Amino acid sequence: MIWLSERQKFGVGFTAGGIFFFFFGIITFFDSGFLALGNILFILGLILIIGPQRTISFFTRPTKIRGTICFVLGILLILVKHPFVGFVLESFGILGLFGDFFGTIVQFLRSIPYIGDVLSHPLIAPTIDRLAGITDVLPV
Repeated sequence: MIWLSERQKFGVGFTAGGIFFFFFGIITFFDSGFLALGNILFILGLILIIGPQRTISFFTRPTKIRGTICFVLGILLILVKHPFVGFVLESFGILGLFGDFFGTIVQFLRSIPYIGDVLSHPLIAPTIDRLAGITDVLPV
């Protein structure tokens, strides 16, 4: 079992709410209110989970600066009522910032009983591995 502090538990809730409102904003044809609320909750949750200084250091890494710029500009475009263009720009930012985690997320999902069976199916696994950047080649 994962032990989280109270602050981190609230952070997980805010992050989950942010993802929910972000997807609900997409489903409602890019409603800028839902997208903005989702962005704010997601960023607040991230700050509560890993702390303010680690969040700042994550977003200001030299390898992540392009993703950070796209992410922030996307949020600003959503806030000034250009939701579709902001969403596209923010999506590029999310890929640039969190793209390294996709392999870890896929490996975690494969440990879940029913989802893991689907993701490990011989017809599906190679495509998922290619999309997540998982390779069988060792770096040494």
